[in-house]
Amino acid sequence: MPNQIWLSQLQKHRAIAVIRAPKIEVGQQMAMAVASGGMHLIEITWNSSQAGELITQLRSELPACTIGTGTLFNVQQLEEAIASGAQFLFTPHVDSAMIQAAQEKNVPIIPGAMTPTEIVTAWSQGASCVKVFPVQAVGGVDYIKSLQGPLGQIPLIPTGGVTLENAKEFLQAGAIAVGLSGELFPKKLVTEGNWEAIASGARKLIQQLS
Repeated sequence: MPNQIWLSQLQKHRAIAVIRAPKIEVGQQMAMAVASGGMHLIEITWNSSQAGELITQLRSELPACTIGTGTLFNVQQLEEAIASGAQFLFTPHVDSAMIQAAQEKNVPIIPGAMTPTEIVTAWSQGASCVKVFPVQAVGGVDYIKSLQGPLGQIPLIPTGGVTLENAKEFLQAGAIAVGLSGELFPKKLVTEGNWEAIASGARKLIQQLS
């Protein structure tokens, strides 16, 4: 998927559900729940149980959704993820070899960065956009707002501190989209298998952002 199409998906849907699943069956239920709540961008972290299999499965079960992966640490993992059908790639860090490998395969890569230097480095090396993580540790919404002056041309996706309540503020501060993990999937609801409550949270988020 070319970067331009990926960026238009982000502008349209504005939120990514980040799933870190202890078991493949649970991950599948988590994805189905947020998809039924209206979310279209789903990230399966590579350290989930049987992540590659789950991505392949969700690509066929949720054709209206864009399924990607995250928590990729090296080129080998990245290539395995692409082979599984991952449509976008998140990394916790900036790695020029990984950015180049993703570009060669024409799959959008979103490296994680925190400082302006890291953000600009990732962007100049060919990142489709940059994940600002963990955003809460560096000032949350105010940090995204303050980056807009010098770095306004770089699309940013804050994660790690985005909640159902403040997601809209991040977008108003200039973020292209937000990533949510634990906020969408409270441990108690996942343990209980209360998928309807998780779908309802996703629905509430989408309504706030639209």
